[in-house]
Amino acid sequence: MKKIAIIGASYLQLPLIRKAKEMGLETHVFAWECGDEGESEADYFYPISIVEKEQILEKCREIGVDGITSIASDLAVLTVCYVAEKMGLTGNGIDSSLKSANKYLMKKAFEAGGVPAAKCALVENDVIPDISSFSYPLIVKPTDRSGSRGVTRLDSASDDLKEAVSRAVGQSLEKKALIEEYVPGNEYSVECISYEGKHTLLAVTKKYTTGNPHYIETGHIEPSDLSADVIEKVRQIVFRGLDALGVKYGASHSELKVAGDEIKVIEIGARMGGDMIGSTLVHLSTGYDFVKAVAKISLGERPEPYGNPLNKTAAIRYITDADAAKCLDTIRKECPEVLYEVDDRAGDLASIIDSSTRKGYYIMASSDRDLIAGFMPKDD
Repeated sequence: MKKIAIIGASYLQLPLIRKAKEMGLETHVFAWECGDEGESEADYFYPISIVEKEQILEKCREIGVDGITSIASDLAVLTVCYVAEKMGLTGNGIDSSLKSANKYLMKKAFEAGGVPAAKCALVENDVIPDISSFSYPLIVKPTDRSGSRGVTRLDSASDDLKEAVSRAVGQSLEKKALIEEYVPGNEYSVECISYEGKHTLLAVTKKYTTGNPHYIETGHIEPSDLSADVIEKVRQIVFRGLDALGVKYGASHSELKVAGDEIKVIEIGARMGGDMIGSTLVHLSTGYDFVKAVAKISLGERPEPYGNPLNKTAAIRYITDADAAKCLDTIRKECPEVLYEVDDRAGDLASIIDSSTRKGYYIMASSDRDLIAGFMPKDD
């Protein structure tokens, strides 16, 4: 029996743990012990924080794992690539992981690779750089976090830049922030799978957010509303971005803005998209087993080819306001058959400050895109 190491034990990793076991793999899961579901579902659980690369490497060598992977976690990518490189397993390498997990290094790689992206500046050692040449609005964010943590939009020079930087630095693990020009347009994400440097676009997803000032994600729907011509341009730009970051194996999640003919990449993660985009929506909308492909690639095996997608619509809406909760009630009364999964735990909607504090969600699937789109939030 082959052994696979999985970094992380939260609910985000459950689809991977379960898929690996379904594939007949022995699962070895690493995470800080806190009672997450993956701790009990793994064949073997090790209470080691996902950032403790050396400890995890030592244990993986002792176990003799055949592959190592994770989904939906930028922090885990660093450990996955480190262990894979040190053990000679399939992965993107340490240098690639640093670029894909750090937004500033990523932007520098995009610049070198000719990938269109927003103008940016780095804040380190509490020193705000000269941004007199930047045009407002600006976005301030941590260099190394995801899930809308520490993100603030500033519309003019009269807005408090120092406060926004302090908020971002406070959320950053390396205590650094990125100031970048705001990119107009609708937000989309792109899920890809790569093997031996060849990239395959699986799905383009339209993203909904709370908008200014913190841009907390409220929902996702795929396929997107982009035309075939625009999707082809997106494909070319995203593939160029993956090459610039040195991503050759596994899943990737690219975020970008589209405004007419202008397309700019916001960031690219060398991992499956969170918010159940990669683990659930891709499979519901296309029929492609994205999670299985990620597991196989980590073992050095070629994934199944992508072809003949189902062409269905899948979406997730997060309960972030009263309208989202009311919409769920409507669906339950009028067309409950479109509901695939529901988590409507109670909570104070006013306490939502980032993606980690949202109060539940519901996933929908149907062959009728217009029906599902009608249950999504209104565009920003």
